[in-house]
Amino acid sequence: MPATIEQTLAEVFGHREFRPGQRPVIEAVTQGRSAAAIFPTGSGKSLCYQLPALHLPCLTLVISPLLALIRDQLDALKAKGITAASIDSTQSREDTSATMRAAVDGQLKVLMVSVERLKNERFREFLRRVPISLLVVDEAHCISEWGHNFRPDYLKLPSYRREFAIDQVLLLTATATPRVIEDMCQRFDIRHEDVVATGFYRPNLDLSVTPVPSDQRPRHLAEWLKPRQADSGGTIIYVTLQQSAERLAAYLRAAGISAAAYHAGLDHEKRENLQAQFMAGEQRCIVATIAFGMGIDKSDIRHVVHFDLPKSIENYSQEIGRAGRDGQRSECLMLAGRENLAVLENFVLGDVPPQSGIQMLLDDIQSSDQRWELSLNALSQATDIRPLPLKTLLVKLELLGILRPSHSYFAEYRLRLETSVESVIAAFPGERGVFVQTIFDAAPQARTWRTLDFETLDRLGQERNLDTSRPRVLRALDYLAEKGFLSLESKQMTEVYEVITRNLSTMPGAQDISLAEHLYRDCVERASAELGRLAAMLELFETKDCLSARLAQWFGDSQAPQQCGHCSACRGDTAQLLDVTPPPLPNPEQLRTWLDELVTALVTAGASDKLDATLATRFLCGITSPLLTRAKAHRLPGFASLEQHRYMQVFQAVGHALEEIDLGKHQPYKS
Repeated sequence: MPATIEQTLAEVFGHREFRPGQRPVIEAVTQGRSAAAIFPTGSGKSLCYQLPALHLPCLTLVISPLLALIRDQLDALKAKGITAASIDSTQSREDTSATMRAAVDGQLKVLMVSVERLKNERFREFLRRVPISLLVVDEAHCISEWGHNFRPDYLKLPSYRREFAIDQVLLLTATATPRVIEDMCQRFDIRHEDVVATGFYRPNLDLSVTPVPSDQRPRHLAEWLKPRQADSGGTIIYVTLQQSAERLAAYLRAAGISAAAYHAGLDHEKRENLQAQFMAGEQRCIVATIAFGMGIDKSDIRHVVHFDLPKSIENYSQEIGRAGRDGQRSECLMLAGRENLAVLENFVLGDVPPQSGIQMLLDDIQSSDQRWELSLNALSQATDIRPLPLKTLLVKLELLGILRPSHSYFAEYRLRLETSVESVIAAFPGERGVFVQTIFDAAPQARTWRTLDFETLDRLGQERNLDTSRPRVLRALDYLAEKGFLSLESKQMTEVYEVITRNLSTMPGAQDISLAEHLYRDCVERASAELGRLAAMLELFETKDCLSARLAQWFGDSQAPQQCGHCSACRGDTAQLLDVTPPPLPNPEQLRTWLDELVTALVTAGASDKLDATLATRFLCGITSPLLTRAKAHRLPGFASLEQHRYMQVFQAVGHALEEIDLGKHQPYKS
């Protein structure tokens, strides 16, 4: 007789009873239905797929947005004796091949990958050969354009589900508003009865909003932390910028508090060591950018401090949700005022692509034949659209029926022989040996590596009457690498689309608006929604009502008490977020000087021969773009010089300055 879910819970996971919400989700999945679990951070969402995976007949495929999340959950699964694996970019080709073989042979119960992995043609071909019982989408709010952390590749998950004939889906998230939940479930056809939300109220979290002027904030924080150093458990202090993390950690250490900075600018090994020390309790205070904490399952974090404003209510909820997972009282302190608000707004507006770049993208598609190829980085440089909004635009064009993804391939393959050519050829008699010899003939050797020339390979194949089609060649290279005959490297991912319609001048079904204008307005609407979330967050922090209750209401939780009794508002401390009046804008002459230096840098780098108000505003506000990165604009005195000013205020100011810049004199020196 098969085990019941209660027996599996006890025997494999060591728990006597389910946490709130887990049973109905697990029952829905094990009974053959799709479901969604909307649980707060640390409430046991992972069990909702880990336990059913042991009861389902075929593979459970988990889509997760972060490598750190995948590694943490893999370690937990393996510790319980569950056969699980991942495929990611850090693995060797041999490890990836071994994982694929195990999945095909039915030896794996759980396979975890990032959503980007599904763009890989070889991986999708592999999935077609593996029966899949359940598709799990972790951080499922990423599929909704109306939620935080939207990721365009998530929009394609419903079509992948159909492509791989996966009957069941499980959506997991900790931070989704009612609108986002509806959006998620509609895309995956999940019944309302199988959506389980357990509420967002956490009775053990003490929430305080105590705005402190920025120049006094480090000292205030040190004084707040000192009497709490004796507390067991950890402290996370969130800041916006990498340099802020370094400076604040140094200040706290000078004040006698052992603190370490954590951010993406540190090398991988140092970040890994810091995280391990924090988990082990050896490093108890981390000053970090928001990347820290994703995937960390540490139950005794006693303090979470927001030194700077978070990006949204969802981010705030996710970050304070890392505190007190053991149910013990934990403090969450927000110190920031409005000083950094312009920076947050500018980052949102900086992701709005210029309409001229969108038009350039459409012109490039229209000028191609029915097959359109692109390298994302090269296209990003050409259009001056950041990679993330560029990916979003490409997905939008798919959904509008203009493009259809065909396949992707690496433009460059390099191989290094681990033995002699003769010994490799000798292992393949007859036509196969001639075929392998032809591959080597089309890959001339440099010092160590050979680069495969596909045009030469096609010509040699015709001359020798051989099948040198790309799929056969790539299968052969994979096989030779797997057997240890050679090492293989691939570079320059190229995506290939089929162009469905060639009329890209007007929006399909709406002849009164150009397609470029429609896509641009769509981007502006998304930015407006982001700015609206910022405004809602400020309103939350300044509320006279209970903070816990308002936070729960944002996520549609009507069960939370109206007065929690353990937040600053309930204690009568209504916050007024402090604002700082930015200094006056520089005079036009200073603006012209900064922008004149930028034009010189752009022209010298071959990045552009013109400067419009959008690019100039991004430069002055400290918002990077592909063109600015190429020109190394961050090294110029004017970069981020006006980051404390509102974007539109700067945009209006640069208009007049640009009219007086002579682009003709900015010619790069040529000998």
